[in-house]
Amino acid sequence: MEIENLATRPVGRLLWEYSLPAVVGMLVMALYNVVDRIFIGQVVGPEAIAGLALTFPIMNITTAIGVLVGVGSSTRISIAMGRNERSEAARLLGNAATLTFVNGAAYIAVFAIFMEPILRAFGAGDITMPYAAGYMYWVLPGLLLTNVAFGLNNVLRATGYPRRAMMTMVIGAVTNVVLDAIFVLWLDMGMVGAALATDIAMAVSAWFVVAHFFKKDVVLHFERGTFSLKSSLVLSIVTIGAAPCIVNVASCLVNALINRSLVDHGGDMAIGAAGIFVTFTSLLVTVVLGICMGLQPIIGYNYGAGRMERLKKAYWLAVGVSTLICTLGWAVGLAFPSLVARIFTYDDFLIDSTVVCLRHAMWAFFVVGFQIISTTFFQSVGAPGRAMVLSLARQVIFLIPLMIWLSGRWGVEGVWLSFPISDICATVVTFLLIIPAFRKIEKSVKYDLEGAISVE
Repeated sequence: MEIENLATRPVGRLLWEYSLPAVVGMLVMALYNVVDRIFIGQVVGPEAIAGLALTFPIMNITTAIGVLVGVGSSTRISIAMGRNERSEAARLLGNAATLTFVNGAAYIAVFAIFMEPILRAFGAGDITMPYAAGYMYWVLPGLLLTNVAFGLNNVLRATGYPRRAMMTMVIGAVTNVVLDAIFVLWLDMGMVGAALATDIAMAVSAWFVVAHFFKKDVVLHFERGTFSLKSSLVLSIVTIGAAPCIVNVASCLVNALINRSLVDHGGDMAIGAAGIFVTFTSLLVTVVLGICMGLQPIIGYNYGAGRMERLKKAYWLAVGVSTLICTLGWAVGLAFPSLVARIFTYDDFLIDSTVVCLRHAMWAFFVVGFQIISTTFFQSVGAPGRAMVLSLARQVIFLIPLMIWLSGRWGVEGVWLSFPISDICATVVTFLLIIPAFRKIEKSVKYDLEGAISVE
C-alpha cells in the first residue's frame, strides 16, 4: 500500500486495512505471554503462575522503554511523511534504531544485577521467587529483541506496510507456540523452557522487521549518517513517546502495589487471580491497541497534511469499534468468569478467587476503549501533554489512591473495586479534554493542541 493512500482512500476502509493487521499482530504478540501462562499454569502448577504474575512489573518496564521509542518515532515519522519531509523521516528512523539498542543494553544490565531485590519489592515470597527469577533470568536477553521487533514494527506500519508488520509478528508467535510445546511439554523444561521459547521467537520477529528496513526499494529505509543520535531528534521522539511510556511504568507501579496488597490480604493465590485478570483484560486491550496502531498513521499523516475532517472521522469510528470490543469482553468476564479462569488453571481455589476478582474488577470495563483511543489521538497529533494526562488519570491519579484506601477498608475486594471506579473517573476526564479539541477541529482550525492556534 502506498503511503499517499492515507490522504485519499475512504477512512473506514483505511482504518480496516491498517487496523486488522495491527490487531492480528498485537494479538499474536500477546500470545507470547498468554501461551507461556497457559502452559505454565496447566503443566507446572498454580504456584508457578503466581510466580509468573510477579514478573509483570518488570515486563511492563521493558515494554515502556520500547514504547518510548517505538510510538514516539512512528508518530513523528507519520507527521513528517504527511508533510513530505522524507529526509527528516529517515533521520528519525536511524535515531530510533540506535535508541532502542542503547536503552535495551542499559535495562538488561540493571535487571540482571538487581533481579532478586526487585522481585522481592514486587511481592515475591519464598515459594514464588524461584519461579519468577527462573523465568526472568532466561527471558531478559530476549526483551531487547522484543523492543526491536515492536518498535520498528510501529514504523513499518506507519510507512504503509500494515500487512508486512502483521506477518513479522505472526511468524514469531507461531514459533513461540511450537517451541513452548517442545520445551515445556515434551522436554519438561518448565519456566526455563517457556522463557527460551519466547527468546527464540522474538529473535525471529526482530530479524524479519530489521531486514525490511535494509531494503532500498521500500518507502523508508536505513541510510548512512542517520544513526548518530541528535538531541533535537531524540527529544522529538521522547516527548511523544513519554505518555505511553509513563502508562507502562505506571502499570508497573500498579502491579507492584496490587501484589503487595494481595500478599497482605489474600496470599499467593490472590496474586494468581490477579495474573489471570490482567491476562484476560490485556487480551481485550490488545485488540484496542491494535486499532490504535492502525489509527495512528491515519491521524498523524492527515494532521500533517491539514486534512482535519478525515482525522475526525477516523477517530470516532475507532471509538465506536473499541467500545464494542470492550463491551463484549465486559459481558464475558461478568457472565462466565469461571470459564475464563479454567483456561489458565485447574486449581479450584484459584478458580474461585479469580471469579470474585473478575466480577468486582470488570463492571466498568466497557468504557476503557474510549479512553485508550483518545490518548492515541493526542499522541498522533503531537500533543504529549494531554496524552499524558489521560494516561495518568486511569493508571495513577485515580487507581493508586483508590487501591490504597479501599484495600485498607475492604481487603482484597477493595483492590478489585478500585479498577472500575478509576475507569469511571478517567472517562469523565477524557470527555473534558476531547470535547474542546474537537470543537476547534469542527471550526476548520489547524492548531497545535499544546499551544498556538492558526486559521488556515
